[in-house]
Amino acid sequence: MIRFSRLVPALAAAAIGTAMLATPAQALVKIGVLSCHIAGGTGLVLYSKKHLQCTFRRTSGRVERYTGSITRVGLDIGETTGTSLVWAVFAPGSTQRGALAGSYAGASAEVTLGAGIGGNVLIGGFKRTITLQPVSLQAQTGYNLAAGVAGLKLRATK
Repeated sequence: MIRFSRLVPALAAAAIGTAMLATPAQALVKIGVLSCHIAGGTGLVLYSKKHLQCTFRRTSGRVERYTGSITRVGLDIGETTGTSLVWAVFAPGSTQRGALAGSYAGASAEVTLGAGIGGNVLIGGFKRTITLQPVSLQAQTGYNLAAGVAGLKLRATK
């Protein structure tokens, strides 16, 4: 029997490694940091969807706001409270305001037993040129085990 404490880090590493292989070949530069608060919810075994509110702080200091949702297809069992997640945002060069709006896809893994960790590496946005890489692992509370393909949809707000 595989020990649970060894399974989760292996799942997280595999998910993040898979997403890193999907990163576009062009040279990317860090254009800012996206911080999101993800609503709590219940995983429904094969699918989950949670709403989020985000703030994108460009390296220039300019701030943009986004709303949207994050979905997961794959293993997702349990319930969590709200989650905070921070991604470094990479693009092939400078982008226009609202460029993060759009759909993203990638790998996701998390485990929560009281307090938990997880990570999501996603690619998408304007012409699929934006890459979101976790600055740190997400922090949340509850009881949950999840791994699979993640989808993120962002809409620019005023």
